[in-house]
Amino acid sequence: MHLGQNKDFTDAEAVQAPVTSIVTANASGLTTGTTVMTMAGETPVEDLEIGDRVITRDAGMAVLRDIRSKKVKVTPICIKAGSLGHTRPQHDMVLGPDTLVHIRDWRAKALFGADVATVKAKRLLDGEFVSQQDEATMTVYDLIFDRQHIIYADGLEIASTNI
Repeated sequence: MHLGQNKDFTDAEAVQAPVTSIVTANASGLTTGTTVMTMAGETPVEDLEIGDRVITRDAGMAVLRDIRSKKVKVTPICIKAGSLGHTRPQHDMVLGPDTLVHIRDWRAKALFGADVATVKAKRLLDGEFVSQQDEATMTVYDLIFDRQHIIYADGLEIASTNI
């Protein structure tokens, strides 16, 4: 399969493809070590498997259809523990700058004029609690479902990849 092609897999064909190249565009996704809330408990993103049942804010639960990993050269965003609400995130968290973060507290209203907002992590920069780190090459994981969902990653609400 070539980059950019989509293929539906049956359970017997489900495999996780290795990371093969470095990408600089669309630096979204969860970084290695980020835990995702599943029906089996919190699971590191790199240990998720196709077919896992992931807890979502919008649907209760969704079946993971694909996991795509890529190496990206980015200026990652660090969100300090508890800076986006009580235990959100649960500990300091590193995200790709284009990862969509779902916020639904005073920040959404103050920064974006809405009760709820889903914005790129880099739009939350404040230099203190949400800061940019030095450029790095890192592996990020995109979680693919039948449709886009809001999932829980390190206690923070994150929008899954929209394919």
